Amino acid sequence: MKKHWEYVVVGSGAGGATVARELSMMGREVLIVEAGRYEEHIGTFKDSLRYFETTGYRTPRTSEEGVILWRTIMAGGSTVVSCANGTRCLQEEFNDLGIDLEGEFRKAEREMGISPTPKSLLSDASLSMGEAASDLGYKMEPMPKFLDFSKCVRCGCCTFGCMRAAKWTALNYLADALALGAEVLYETEAHEAIVRDGKVRGIRGRGKKGYVEIEADNVILAAGALTTPIILQNSGLQCAGKNLFVDTFVNVHGIAEGLNQAGEPPMALVDHEFHDEKGFILSPHINVSRTVRFMEAGRKGFMMPTDKLVGIMVKTADDASGRVYPDGRVSKAVTREDQKRINGGVEVAEEILGKIGAGRFVVSKPQGTHVGGTATIGTVVDGYLETKVRHLHVCDASVLPHAPGLPPILTIVALGKWLGKALTH
Repeated sequence: MKKHWEYVVVGSGAGGATVARELSMMGREVLIVEAGRYEEHIGTFKDSLRYFETTGYRTPRTSEEGVILWRTIMAGGSTVVSCANGTRCLQEEFNDLGIDLEGEFRKAEREMGISPTPKSLLSDASLSMGEAASDLGYKMEPMPKFLDFSKCVRCGCCTFGCMRAAKWTALNYLADALALGAEVLYETEAHEAIVRDGKVRGIRGRGKKGYVEIEADNVILAAGALTTPIILQNSGLQCAGKNLFVDTFVNVHGIAEGLNQAGEPPMALVDHEFHDEKGFILSPHINVSRTVRFMEAGRKGFMMPTDKLVGIMVKTADDASGRVYPDGRVSKAVTREDQKRINGGVEVAEEILGKIGAGRFVVSKPQGTHVGGTATIGTVVDGYLETKVRHLHVCDASVLPHAPGLPPILTIVALGKWLGKALTH
């Protein structure tokens, strides 16, 4: 493998794989450095133990305050275990920052095959929820997804990875980049950028055989909002790591006789009407794995019968009150305002679930999957996503200006397309 590269991209998730593909399409020399492996077998809870970040006791990682932080270390990143939700978010905010993503959104939506979830894939429980929400004056709509609905077998296991390859993931773009001449180093952790005279010169890290040093003219960090700020701090950018948000959510589970929500893609419907004014969204969702329910809701969650289980996720655009420290510690609490928004969502969720005959509600612990904000535009990077170190850029959820409260994958893909174009023009 070459010692010197034109571009090194750290991370192969939504941001990294996209910008690597865009650069490769323009004929640039690109090396992708990925901390995880390319997982050949995905789709079950047992599989997921290999790539979800857990503690030594195989329990999910949490912040110091106890918020569960779901994160994978693998090729393709969180796109592999996402619910395939393809919604635009923060478009106006990026416009205000001088980044017009309209063209990139349109192109990504075509390439990812995003379309509303058809009613034919919904369970009886979610169909009933949609009707109940309407009767109560609320509005549940089909969730737009980057999912080949003809391949979906309604197993409900999207968050373990799709063994049917029905879901678009960043691996699609990674494959394109490799076909165009890019190369990839798996199981290689970037620890810091090499900086001389105010300009990036490459990266240092550790691979399967030990210490790694790679020279590069340009480095794009896309390792995720928990790792990117650590690399930045190790590189002398102590302003990184603050303003962490996670789009805090809880799952409201109930038991309903005669209804089964397991046989559908998770989050097949969504209610956005509360997002702008009350700061939360609602979406039908259950965890089909009893073990995962134990992780998020203890013994009560574990004991709930899956064949009678119904549920709604309440997700809030939380306060950017957290922090990632250089040693990897994460501080993220549920603030008073966060809890107020969550409580408002839980109240509506229980109202809808009660309308379909559900009871014995169990609310999960606070959790987060949309981790971001730790290298925001205007604080850590400029309007071209470049740090004060020349040619050192960031392209992942770290740069998002605030918590979206909505699935951010499509927006990060659009941002990767925009940056790839900006770097080559």
